[in-house]
Amino acid sequence: MILSTVEMHTGGEPTRIIVEGWPAFEAHTLLGKRREAREKFDHLRRGLMLEPRGHDGMYGALLVEPDHPEADLAVLFMHNEGFSTMCGHATIALARWAVESGRVKRQPGETTVRLQCPCGLVIARVARDGFVRFESVPSFAYALDCIAPTKTWGPVTVDIAYGGAFYAFLSADSIGLDLNSSLMRAIVDAGEEIAHAAAQAIPIDHPEEPDLAFLYGTILTDGGEGADKPSRNVCIFAGRQIDRSPTGSGVSARMALQVARRQTKLGELRQFESCTGAVFTGCALRDAASVASRKAVTVEVGGLAHFTGEGRFRFDPDDPLREGFALT
Repeated sequence: MILSTVEMHTGGEPTRIIVEGWPAFEAHTLLGKRREAREKFDHLRRGLMLEPRGHDGMYGALLVEPDHPEADLAVLFMHNEGFSTMCGHATIALARWAVESGRVKRQPGETTVRLQCPCGLVIARVARDGFVRFESVPSFAYALDCIAPTKTWGPVTVDIAYGGAFYAFLSADSIGLDLNSSLMRAIVDAGEEIAHAAAQAIPIDHPEEPDLAFLYGTILTDGGEGADKPSRNVCIFAGRQIDRSPTGSGVSARMALQVARRQTKLGELRQFESCTGAVFTGCALRDAASVASRKAVTVEVGGLAHFTGEGRFRFDPDDPLREGFALT
């Protein structure tokens, strides 16, 4: 078996776009394909994401047939631990790839790309220079000032918000860390421990789709709002994976939090910086339809992805490591 890929990165965070070779799906809906991928094809995810073909920080995007009538293409997102529901950095990469590959015909000015993600339809706009702006699914604050008991820091206060996936947010200095000077290992340890503690202490319920009802990761911030200068944040997800980008779905969730706390008004632009110095823009464009009883907003996220190469990955049947491995 050979799988063909296009390799990109957004702010240093990789996106391995799988364009050919994946076995056909029997499921007709995107969430059905996601369940089928977990049950039948997880060995291919592991083989592409983990060593020797990948690494602990690899991220993937599998192109599949859309079932949404307005979508240009559909995607399943994957990483070292499983299949996620939304990914902003990969959306930015996919939108640029769709236009530059000819999958979506380029238009004068910006080109619109409609991407069906497991969390819903995402509308992206690609400028002539490759810069991408996308409107995510309705984002909302889920729970404010929640207590997550940890062994290391005792009770920790976090906010939970949804931007296509659920995240726990807290300021790094609330647990004695500095995102500009602390060792990354300490930040990763904190993110992983707090994610486990928050998931146990705070029940997550998506009011419309049970498959989305889980805490995806922790986002530690510098406490800023991103108005006068970019606010740094670091996202830890999938166990101990570090997002090298500012985290697109995390920016959507963070903007929803800022609106809920009246730190941001509709139409105001904010900037968020990752550990590599890459910057995403975020803007709460308008109120969205409420998700159950929760007030939601439509957030636009902007960023730039770059091409790094192409790949053809072989899965030899006599290779004992063909399904990948991880050193822990």
